[in-house]
Amino acid sequence: MILEKINGVGDIKKVPKEEYPLLASELRRFIIDKVSVTGGHLASNLGVVELTMAMHIVFDLPKDKIIWDVGHQSYIHKLLTGRKDGFDTLRQYDGMSGFPKRHESECDVFDTGHSSTSISVGLGMANARDILKEDFNIISVIGDGALIGGMAFEAINNVSKYNGRFIMVLNDNKMSIAENNGGVSTVLNNIRVSQSYNGLKEGVVNSLSKLSNGEKIVGHLRKTKNEIKHMVLPNSIFDDMGIKYLGPIDGHDTDKLIKAFTIAKKSRKPIILHVVTQKGKGYRPAEKNPEKFHGIAPFEVKSGKTKSGKKETYTSVFSKKLIELAQKDERIVAITASMPEGTGLNFFAKYYPDRYFDVGIAEGHAVTFAAGLANGGLKPVVAIYSSFLQRGYDQILHDVCLQNLPVIFAVDRAGLVGADGETHQGIYDLSYLSIIPNLTVLAPKDGKELEDMLEYAVSLNKPVAIRYPRGEAIKTFEEESHAIEYGRSEVISQGSGIALISVGNMMDVAVSVRERLASLGYDSTLVNARFIKPFDRELIESLSKNHRLMVTMEENEYSGGYGEAVSSYIAQAGLKSKVINISLPDKYVEHGSCGKLREVYGLNSINVVTRIINTLNN
Repeated sequence: MILEKINGVGDIKKVPKEEYPLLASELRRFIIDKVSVTGGHLASNLGVVELTMAMHIVFDLPKDKIIWDVGHQSYIHKLLTGRKDGFDTLRQYDGMSGFPKRHESECDVFDTGHSSTSISVGLGMANARDILKEDFNIISVIGDGALIGGMAFEAINNVSKYNGRFIMVLNDNKMSIAENNGGVSTVLNNIRVSQSYNGLKEGVVNSLSKLSNGEKIVGHLRKTKNEIKHMVLPNSIFDDMGIKYLGPIDGHDTDKLIKAFTIAKKSRKPIILHVVTQKGKGYRPAEKNPEKFHGIAPFEVKSGKTKSGKKETYTSVFSKKLIELAQKDERIVAITASMPEGTGLNFFAKYYPDRYFDVGIAEGHAVTFAAGLANGGLKPVVAIYSSFLQRGYDQILHDVCLQNLPVIFAVDRAGLVGADGETHQGIYDLSYLSIIPNLTVLAPKDGKELEDMLEYAVSLNKPVAIRYPRGEAIKTFEEESHAIEYGRSEVISQGSGIALISVGNMMDVAVSVRERLASLGYDSTLVNARFIKPFDRELIESLSKNHRLMVTMEENEYSGGYGEAVSSYIAQAGLKSKVINISLPDKYVEHGSCGKLREVYGLNSINVVTRIINTLNN
C-alpha cells in the first residue's frame, strides 16, 4: 500500500505521479473505515482528497500555511502530516480532534470550527508576514456554502485592496451541510458551466497549434481571450473585484490541481482558485446523501446504515410539535441557517414549503430576518445550534429584544455536545442570553416539557429562547408535569434539608442524586428550574426557610449561569442557605462523549453526591 509509506510531512512528495489515483483511493478507504467506527465528518473529507494531495505536493509544509475554513474537512490533511495512528481515537476524549488544532501539529496553523473565517485569518497572516519580511505561501480554503457568510464577503472586500501574495481556494461542491441556495449559488453555477467553455478553448488551441501558422493564430487569440471569454460567459464576482481568478478546475484531477497551484504559487497578488468537487466522492451512500454523511455516527460500511438504533430526540420532538402548531396557526414560520436536517426543520419544509426559510450559513441575517417577519405580523421560529447562535448575538440584542418582537429561538445542541469539541459545545447560551432585556429563557426537563414550552412560547407574544440538548429526549416526568406559569419554577417532589435545582437536561442527574442521597438517609427536594429568565426569586426565598443547602445543576459555564444567579440572590437577600453550584469551569471544554465529559468535570451523580456529603460534613 502506498499509504503505508506516508508517515510524516512531505512524504507524499516521494510518491510517483502515476500512483496518485491509487493513493487517492487508499486515502478514501482509510477514512471510510475509520469514521465508520468512531463517527465523524465523512462526506466533506471524501470530497477534498485530490485537492488536499495537490496542496501537499506543491507547497512546503509547515513553512507554507494552509488554513481550513470550518476545518471538518481536514482529515486527509491530518493523514498526510503523520497523524495516521490518531484516527483510532478520532473525536474521543483525550484523542485526536476532528478539527485543526495547533497543539496537534505545526501544520495546523489556526484552530477552526465555525465557517466563513479562513479568508480573514489568511489575510491577517499575509499582512503579518509582509510586515515581518518573511517568505512563505498562505492558502485559505473556503467552501461555497461558507462563502455566503457575511464575514467572508467582508474579508474578500478587504482582499481586493491588498497587493501581496495570498492564495484562496474556493472548494465548490454545491453544498453547505445541506444543498446551497440563493444568489451566490446561482453565480457559481454559471461559472461552473464555463467548464465546457474551457474544454472548448483547449480543444481549439490544440487543433490550431498543429497548423503551419497555428502558433501565430494562437498568439493572437490569447491576446483577445478575455474579450472572447466575456462574450461567452458572465464575469466572475472575483474578476469584478479585481482579484485574479483561475477556474473552474476539476477538483478530482490531481494533475490539473497541481498545475493550478503551481501557477498560483507564482502570483505576486491575491488569486482565487475555483475548484469544483463532489461531496462524498468515492463512497456511494455519501454521494447519494451527503447531508446525512456530513456528520455521521458509527455506521456499517457496506450499507451505510448507522449502528445505533433510532430514538426520539429533542430535535425530533421539537420538529413534530412545531408542525402540529403550524397546522393550527398559519402565522408560524420556520428559519434555519443551512441546517434543515440537524434542526429537524426539513420535515417542516415538506409540510409548509412557503413558510420555511433556509438563509444559508448566515446566522446574523437569520435573526434580523426573523425580526422583520415578526414585525410584519408573523410568528417566526429560528432553529439554530447554541454554538452557532453566538454569531447572531448583536442581532438578538438589538433587532429582536430591543423592540420586544415575538421571535422564538429554538436553541438546539445546548449544553455538552461531545465529539465536536471546543467550537461546538453549547455551554455559554444561558450566560449570553440571560443578560438580554425582554428575553425569556426556558430549559425543558424532558421531551414533553419541550412540547409544552414551544406551545407556551408561541402564545407569549414576546422574544423567547428555549434551550435543549442533543440526543435522546428523556421521558421521566411526562405524567407529572405541572402547567407552565410565567417566571415560576416547578417543585417536582417536596422534601427538606437539601434542595436539588436542575436546569433542563441535568434532570436525569438530579433524579439519580436524590435517589443516592435517600439511600444514605438524606431527605431532599427536587426542583425543575424551568425559567432561567425571569429568575424565580420567590422559589429561592421559600426554599431557604427549610433547606440549609441548595444544589444547582446545569450544563453551562458558571459565570453568568443559573447557579451564579442563585448564589448572587442568596447573598443579596441575606438568606442563610449554603449553595453548591454544579456547572462547567471557565475554560473551553474538549471533545469526548457527553458521559465522559460529565465525569471529568464533576457533573455526574457520583461526583455531585460526593460534593454534597463533603459539604454537609464540613
